[in-house]
Amino acid sequence: MAPERTARPFRFGVIGERALPAPAWLDHVRRVEALGYDTFLLRDHLVPDVFGDQLAPLPALAAAALVTSRLRVGTLVLANDFRHPAVLAKEAATLDLLSGGRFELGIGAGWLRAEYEAAGIPFASNGERIDRLEETLTILSGLLSDAPLTFHGKHYTISGLHSYPLPAQRPRPPILVGGGKRRVLTLAGQHADIVGILTTSVASGAMVDDASERSPAAVEEKLSWVQAGAGARFAQIELSLIPTVIITDDRRGAAEAMVQRRGWPHVTAADVLEMPSVLLGTQDEIAEQILARRARYGFSYYIISDGDMEAFAPVAEQLAGERSANNANEREYRA
Repeated sequence: MAPERTARPFRFGVIGERALPAPAWLDHVRRVEALGYDTFLLRDHLVPDVFGDQLAPLPALAAAALVTSRLRVGTLVLANDFRHPAVLAKEAATLDLLSGGRFELGIGAGWLRAEYEAAGIPFASNGERIDRLEETLTILSGLLSDAPLTFHGKHYTISGLHSYPLPAQRPRPPILVGGGKRRVLTLAGQHADIVGILTTSVASGAMVDDASERSPAAVEEKLSWVQAGAGARFAQIELSLIPTVIITDDRRGAAEAMVQRRGWPHVTAADVLEMPSVLLGTQDEIAEQILARRARYGFSYYIISDGDMEAFAPVAEQLAGERSANNANEREYRA
């Protein structure tokens, strides 16, 4: 079982899965805000693969911030190898400044081999990509503060650089690190404000829907890796998931159908109903699952596909009383 933590208020985000024409896409973002969600997030991919075509996240999020007033915007997650950390720090600070302090910087090591190969970017070993991510996290924290940075690493060198502008949020925008294996999650515990737990496997350079990654035991192990990296600051880290959402009044039937659809051998409907990253049932039942899983695992930040955002909105509204401290949390970031 995950270590006991003080319950954090819930946040609910929407991840954009649709590359719509510009007017429709901006209306879509406005709808996310109108439904009461806390954040709107975008992935960072060069090829469609399993997610479909993607907009470039940073300029798209700037546009999203421009047409909203309350909604926070974020990346889930940037591929570290696509941008030099000094360039990323400047872009992140600019987006945070112009959005009025509403940006969340999600970053990972990069994993999709097909896009590296298509773009002619060398796809290094998992270890080397994570090494670069570790250096980037140190550089970002330095450049997003109000002091010159000098850094000499194996992969990056920064010499007395004072990055401009400063972000609106102080000491910096919150950083999210996402992953599913020991080294990345330990690193996330060391550096991140928000940790996104991945319950599929991408270690091979492609996404594999491995049911074993979703089991309660596997998720608890992932959380233990975060805690090992975080130490005493583990209680301050916000834990996040992108769940599979199925709203139905036949939980067992829907779970059995999910097993068949995904081709999971040796997985039962009962196994699916216990998976922390599967929210399955009526809206009331899903709200109960979210409360129970916060108590057991500590997850408080759920990011929903925009294909499910309309159906899920009443669940988020039902848990509104559990979200009352969010404004205080945002003020803490900005202070």
